[in-house]
Order: sequence, then C-alpha cells, then structure tokens
Amino acid sequence: MPPRLCVGVLSGTSVDAADAALCRVEGTGADVKLELLAHVSRPFAPDLVARVLGPQDARSLCALGFELGEQFAEAVLAVLARAGVDPGEVHVVGSHGQTMAHLPSDLSPTPSTLQIGEAAVIAERTGLSVVSDFRTRDMAVGGQGAPLVPYLDWAVFRNRARPGVTRAFLNLGGIANVSVVGERLEDTLAFDTGPANMILDALARRVTGGQLGCDRDGSLSSRGRVLPALLEELLTHPFLARPPPRSAGREGFGEALVDRLWAAAPERPYDLMATARAFTVEATARAFETWVRPRFPHLEAVYASGGGTRNPALMEDLRARLAPVPLERLDVLGFPEEAKEAALFALLAAEHRAGTPANVCPATGARRRVVLGKLTP
Repeated sequence: MPPRLCVGVLSGTSVDAADAALCRVEGTGADVKLELLAHVSRPFAPDLVARVLGPQDARSLCALGFELGEQFAEAVLAVLARAGVDPGEVHVVGSHGQTMAHLPSDLSPTPSTLQIGEAAVIAERTGLSVVSDFRTRDMAVGGQGAPLVPYLDWAVFRNRARPGVTRAFLNLGGIANVSVVGERLEDTLAFDTGPANMILDALARRVTGGQLGCDRDGSLSSRGRVLPALLEELLTHPFLARPPPRSAGREGFGEALVDRLWAAAPERPYDLMATARAFTVEATARAFETWVRPRFPHLEAVYASGGGTRNPALMEDLRARLAPVPLERLDVLGFPEEAKEAALFALLAAEHRAGTPANVCPATGARRRVVLGKLTP
C-alpha cells in the first residue's frame, strides 16, 4: 500500500486546545509505518473551555458540536500550512473530537459514548474526507471503546529491532492509561489506571480563580502538603480495584469528585492540590504493581506522554514510585510526546480507509476486532 498523508485532530488533554498532526502512513496492520511531519496546537478561548466543561443540555451540545467542528477544521488547515502541504494531497482526516460522556458497562446498563466536533463541518471547511466516532464500533461489539492508543503504541513504538523486548507506554492526559506492548498485538495489556491531570486541572482552576487551567510546572501542588486521611479515602475509589479491561472519564474523576474534595478542606487549597497529585501517582503505581509487573516483570522502560509530562513534580514522584523500571519521556524514542494523541487518529483514519481493524480486544474487552470510525466523504 503506497504512503498516504493523513491528519489527526482532537481536543487537547486539558480541554484547552485543538491539536492536529500531519503524518505519512505507509502499509497497514502489522506492517504499518507512521512518520510525523508536523504538529500544531491551537488554544481555545477561555469561554469555549468553560462551556465545554460546564453543564449541558441538548441545545448546548448541539451548538458546541458545530462550534468545535469549526475549531478542528482550523487546526487541520493550520497543520497543513505549517508543513507546506496542499489539502488536495491529503488522503483523510481522523477526528476524535471532544469526549462529553463515556459510559462503559460498569457505569450504565446501556454502554455508550459521545464525542462531539461535527465531522461534516470539518469536511466542508477542508475539502477532505473525515473519519470520526472511533469508539462506538468497539462498544457495539461489547468493548469499552477505550483505550484506543494501544494500537499506536504497538504499531509504531514496539521494539521491532528486539522482538522479545516489552515496553510500557504511560499516557498522562486527563485520565492516565498504560499500554504494554511486545511483538504480538494479541499479547498487549492496556487499560486506564485512573486520574492523571483531570482532578489537578479542575482544582487549579478553582485555586487560581480561572487564571490557570493546570498545575503548571507543579507550582501549585508543590506549595501544599498531602492530607493522608483524604488520600487514603481517594484510594478506596471502586474504579481502582476493578481488573482490566477498564476505562474511566469525567463520570468517575470529574467535577463531582472535585466538589467532594473541595468541601473536605476548602481552607487548604494547596494541600488539596498536593493530595490530588499524590492520588495520581499512587493510583498509577498501584496499577503497575497489581496488573503490569506480575505479567511483565522485565520491562525495558516506561515511556510517558501527555500533558502530565510537563509537570516535573509529578514526573519526579512517578519516577520514584515506578523504580527500578526507568521512566522516560516518549521523546527519547524520537517522537515528540505532545503530538502522540493527534497522530493516533491519523493512524486510525488511515486504517479505516484500508479496511483494517484497529481495536485492541485485550484492552477494550471487545468480542472481536472491527474497523473503527465512521466516514464523512
């Protein structure tokens, strides 16, 4: 299969920007290769962020879907302009959009998921075919629709030079997820470990009155001390005891949980930030101890990506807890970590057009492998 130029686009991990990546994809399935050509991140206006994170009804969701479609289309055109590529040269756009609800079987008798960012708007503004709604087909065959990133981790980052070597990839977005990949896709272990930045981001907005949308450089959480009793209470969250396959979202670690935290010690905001950071670290480390290390005792390293890698205090804490396994940024493999998620959807869109199934059944719990996404020509 000849090389194709593909663009992936999605809302950034802190719901603060539209990220887009232009990639060259060659081959398919076990032989697929991906090369990153360009990446952009276009910040959202604060008002848009507030509306995405705020309460919703059918009317607001309807409008947001089209408004985000415009934002994603602008990001696609921006990354093509940065690379000096004419839209007519592009094979397909893959748009994950913005997740507004994610309800796997443990949260709802009707498993379902909702991502918005109207694909028809992206197609019209760019003149390109768009593949979107990547989670839904996996859920239709009994999967959780998440995580999706293990396919990229296996296809692009497994150690092809040393087939017996196993690598772990930790994504620190709003939710943290891990993929452990080796030579065979069917041996992949992948699941959401729990919160990464989601609680920290929400607390940062409250602590700074909306001036900061994240724990920038760990500056807020480092001003406080962990509240041990509150941390232990957080670690009893039922999600953390659930075996893989499992996936999480704002339903479990969003504003409802943040409200409870804030009510517990509103006079100690920086201590709450420190406790939230410790919660992320401990939930991640315990997931490794319980589910990863017993099965993969000899990991080469853990390669981290996502917004959490830009929090040095969080990374230092994780490095200490995951030792003796080395924790590295994905960049050491020659791939900029901030482009990884957008590149994933370029890859998934290319595999959709090739007719190649791209869900990872051990990760999602799906009954069978299926082609992901819906095409808007």
